[in-house]
Amino acid sequence: MQTIDVGIIMGSKSDLPIMQAAADILKSFNISFEMDIVSAHRTPEKMFAYANDAHKRGLKVIIAGAGGAAHLPGMVASITPLPVVGVPIKSSNSIDGWDSLLSIVQMPNGIPVATVAVNAAQNAGILAAKIIAASDKILLEKILEFKKSLKEKVIASSEELKNPSPKKYL
Repeated sequence: MQTIDVGIIMGSKSDLPIMQAAADILKSFNISFEMDIVSAHRTPEKMFAYANDAHKRGLKVIIAGAGGAAHLPGMVASITPLPVVGVPIKSSNSIDGWDSLLSIVQMPNGIPVATVAVNAAQNAGILAAKIIAASDKILLEKILEFKKSLKEKVIASSEELKNPSPKKYL
């Protein structure tokens, strides 16, 4: 039986378009993950069970996205011994995502939640990969290659800006 490395959870189905970016980056690093909808307010029993059992099932990191009051990441972090990466989501009932960001980042001492920018689920996936890579040399090499590709893109953009190709006219 293959263990799953990362759990990606979100408060509602409307969060999926944002949270998909975490799944996509984890796929690119060949990191196994699961996705589920776990609402802190509408399914608290499910949230408690998920957070309580995650480490027993072999998960290494949990990425939790939520909008509005955004209690999911913090509540999960209060239960699980695993690192939790919070993704504040700008939702329909959100104050430009600021309410979600502040709800996730302002955790009390003893209950840390690593928090990325509003709607930055890709960064949450990258952070989860880096956490796992701290004890996985093969994944660490993939992270180094990813960082190198980011550098190469910037250098290529810089060169393109300095040396634009001649404009073609019809």
